Amino acid sequence: MPSTQKVALVVGASRGIGRQVAIDLAKNNYAVVVSAKSTSNAQTTKPFPPDPNSQQSTINTVEREIREAGGQATAIAVDTRDFEDVKKLVDQTVKIYGHIDVIIYNSGAIWWASVENTPMKRFQLMQRINPEGLYGTIQAALPHFKNNGWKGRVIVVSPPIYSRFFRGKTAYAMGKVGMSVLTKGIAMDWEREGKKDMAMTSIWPASSIESAATGQMTNIDPDAVKDLRKPSIFSDAILAMIRAPVADVNGLLDTDEDFLRNHEGVSDFSKYSVVPGATTRRIMPQEFPDLTVAEQADEGRRTDSAKMRAAKL
Repeated sequence: MPSTQKVALVVGASRGIGRQVAIDLAKNNYAVVVSAKSTSNAQTTKPFPPDPNSQQSTINTVEREIREAGGQATAIAVDTRDFEDVKKLVDQTVKIYGHIDVIIYNSGAIWWASVENTPMKRFQLMQRINPEGLYGTIQAALPHFKNNGWKGRVIVVSPPIYSRFFRGKTAYAMGKVGMSVLTKGIAMDWEREGKKDMAMTSIWPASSIESAATGQMTNIDPDAVKDLRKPSIFSDAILAMIRAPVADVNGLLDTDEDFLRNHEGVSDFSKYSVVPGATTRRIMPQEFPDLTVAEQADEGRRTDSAKMRAAKL
């Protein structure tokens, strides 16, 4: 039966940051569709709840966590490399709950190495899951946002654009920066088209966050745990972005820390440190370049390939 609750679709929600975001959205009265590729029988998982950064944490265990806490959640498996599968995910979400208000795209593949040491198959995997998966999710969701009167928020895990980010991980950066370009481009389209209740925003961690990936890092260097923050800083920032006025967040590429500081007035981030009392190392620049140009408002003679093709038919 369609829900009157606000509905959030979290893609990449089986563990770590995605799990935390899904749980905190449910605590804030969202019905949450928990989606990723990994599944399991949550009823036989022991101990429960499992380590949120382990392979035992799946969309099914996250759904069970939310439901046992009194929230509303549905686990739906998806392979973000398959556009038909993505469309089924979005359509099923709307079939169950009647609409979508928020999409969080946290799905991602990581490989940090030089181009020389990044095999073609690894490069292709990252492009398909990162920018292509996001693009497909947006394509699948747009008709439903239209049916909902063009009201909705999309939040993407991708970085502010700056040159240092490319160093040592060019193949990965190509996809992640592409996701940020999509955020900027859609935001400009929506603004030009007068969609005043739609916003697309990118968020990135200012300091490393506890996850399966950083767990591997701390296995090599145990002292690195002192630089980690809890994933709750990310979900707190995302919830604040959802609450913020469209004009403040549409097209914004920001970090969790900076958004909480500048928009929520947070000055003490100590509660987010994994190690109590530790001062985490900021991995992002203090300031990011302004991507706008003096001619920003000059669209020239716009070319619309879709209209040109339609005119030929």
